[in-house]
Amino acid sequence: MVAETENIIIVKDLVKSFGSFIANDRLTFSVKRGEIFGFLGANGAGKTTTIKILCGLSYPTSGELSVAGFDIYTQREKVKKNIGYMSQRFSLYDDLTVFENIRFYGGIYGLGKKEIDSRAGALMAQLGFETSRNNLIRDIPLGWKQKLAFSVAILHNPKIVFLDEPTGGVDPITRRQFWDMIFEAAHLGITVFVTTHYMDEAEYCDRVSIMVDGRIAAMDTPDNLKLQFGSASMNEVFLKLARAKAE
Repeated sequence: MVAETENIIIVKDLVKSFGSFIANDRLTFSVKRGEIFGFLGANGAGKTTTIKILCGLSYPTSGELSVAGFDIYTQREKVKKNIGYMSQRFSLYDDLTVFENIRFYGGIYGLGKKEIDSRAGALMAQLGFETSRNNLIRDIPLGWKQKLAFSVAILHNPKIVFLDEPTGGVDPITRRQFWDMIFEAAHLGITVFVTTHYMDEAEYCDRVSIMVDGRIAAMDTPDNLKLQFGSASMNEVFLKLARAKAE
């Protein structure tokens, strides 16, 4: 049994550069098992670059990184088997049906046919998708699509799920429902690493890190950050950090 306080993600002095442009500038942080860790910042702050590196989709320029107990340089395939990943821009195939998407990703995650069928049935019942089983993804509403994409990302019960701006473009009610799903996953022991530029979503996280121009400008619990910056909301905290950078 892994201790609840064990760090499941460890990042030390992460640097990612593209020529002379530095997207990640010596990032150092850790994430605990079962934690909802918010990786926040404006567009272009370096969030997506970091998440791609942690998922084994991109190599860091330098730094020490461990994800789910595996080295990101030498054990990338083992990392990929122990994580789930959901992107705002691309998660499901529009020209496949609901069930075909579940079956496809179940196969990618290494599940057997019987296990896929069993989990697919339970998943569609949980989401109320029984009558939409054979509908093409392109024909279902965005909110439904995002909830299905998240459920597919944790179909194989990964240790960590990475969510890259998963609620972009959905209505406030769907956003809240989506976060209820995140809470449930964390309750089951899945670590949730979520990037977002919605500062109000920071209130739902156990801890948050705020990126400004490729660096971590602040990191703590939402309550501690609001206290530290004398702010009533995380949006105010972010604005103070952004203004300090501009001055």
